[in-house]
Amino acid sequence: MIYVDSSVALAHLLAEDRRPPDSFWNATLVASRLTEYEVWTRLHRRNLAASRGEAAEALLRRIALLELAPPVLTRALEAFSVPVRTLDALHLASIDYLRQQGQAVELATYDRRMRAAAKAMDLPVVNLSD
Repeated sequence: MIYVDSSVALAHLLAEDRRPPDSFWNATLVASRLTEYEVWTRLHRRNLAASRGEAAEALLRRIALLELAPPVLTRALEAFSVPVRTLDALHLASIDYLRQQGQAVELATYDRRMRAAAKAMDLPVVNLSD
C-alpha cells in the first residue's frame, strides 16, 4: 500500500516536471482525507478548480481516503522523532495508524521534510523517478 502525499497528487494534477509515472496510479493507494482539502485549496488558490476539477475528482477517487479519526488525531498530538509541521504530523499520524493496523505502507512524497520524517520513522519511501 502506498500513502500518497499531497505533493504527489498535486504534481500529477498540475503536470509538473516531476510527477510519478502513469503506472504509479495502478497501485493500492491511500491518503488522509486531509489530502482532499489540500488538493482543492491549492486548485482554488491558483484559480484552477474549473479547469482541473474533474481531473482532481477522478484522481481522488483512485485513492482510499482515511478519515481523521480520534486515534490519528491523538497520535498527531504526540512528538515525532524529528520536528514536523502540523499538516505533516497529521499525515504521519495517518501512516502510523495504518502501520499499527498491520498494513505495510510506503510513502510517496516530493517533500524533503516528509522524506526526512519518514526516514526517522523507518518508513519506506517510494522511488518516484521511474
